[in-house]
Amino acid sequence: MHLDPARGYDLIGDIHGCARTLERLLDRLGYRQQQGVWRHPQRMAIFLGDLVDRGPRIRETLHLVRDMVEAGQALCIMGNHEFNALGWSTPAAPGSGRQFVREHTPRHARLIRETLEQFDAYPAEWREFLAWFYDLPLFIDAGHFRVVHACWDAGMIESLRGLLDGACIDEHFLQASATPGSFANMALDRLLRGTDMRLPHGMTLTSGDGFTRSHFRTKFWEEDPQTYGDIVFQPDALPELAAQMPLSEMQKTELLKYGADQPLLFVGHYWRSGKPAPIRPNLACLDYSAVLNGKLVAYRLDQESRLDPHKFVWVEVQP
Repeated sequence: MHLDPARGYDLIGDIHGCARTLERLLDRLGYRQQQGVWRHPQRMAIFLGDLVDRGPRIRETLHLVRDMVEAGQALCIMGNHEFNALGWSTPAAPGSGRQFVREHTPRHARLIRETLEQFDAYPAEWREFLAWFYDLPLFIDAGHFRVVHACWDAGMIESLRGLLDGACIDEHFLQASATPGSFANMALDRLLRGTDMRLPHGMTLTSGDGFTRSHFRTKFWEEDPQTYGDIVFQPDALPELAAQMPLSEMQKTELLKYGADQPLLFVGHYWRSGKPAPIRPNLACLDYSAVLNGKLVAYRLDQESRLDPHKFVWVEVQP
């Protein structure tokens, strides 16, 4: 995707229905409402996905972001929660053995509950937004910077370029993703959820949201990791015994690595905390747990080839 080099770009992390917080952040960044749309005379916003679920004003968030996109004031990529909403709402392919692409389990119902409740009186609007989610690309490659919700996997992305028009999925690709081990399933899981690894020796961990897991999310850039603890990248710490265990040489070889010489990369997804800052000079995560009374974070990008710690801008979310 070729973006206008004369414009600056404000990359904004996961919103999850925090519409009023988003308005405060846009105001701080110098955007103003004109003709019902937030605009900036020289800059454009790029949203990193996860507009929906969990927060108090999901419908308002979707209207605000879509209006900006349609007015040429913003771009928005797909997050795993937009993908989940499509899967929840889309019948599975015949013969798949399931009713919907995303099965209607209690856990999945819990994750999408607030979104469905807030659109309960607006079913036609919800159908329109579901159709719009298909227009959200999985990634943006602008040359000197890249944007993806969770993980940049160069091999997967190169394959997707030849399969998808404008990096956008369609219903057929969505339905194909319901088959474990299919390319669609692996590609969407990698780009929208990140890399993971099984905990050693059958261990499990229970996350802060109450789910017990046998896998943990991993870094995709660590150059020389030695232990499980060196590669964990999620809010929940590993069990101490697991964190100290050494990685095998095969595990080290299989780890994805986004090189330090690659273009700037912006991701969301990972529920960070503390003061927003680069992970590496060419990598930033902009998800700082806004919906959990954290921060809604932006990075003000111009023409730099390395991240400037002073160009992170954020607002605290009000309880």
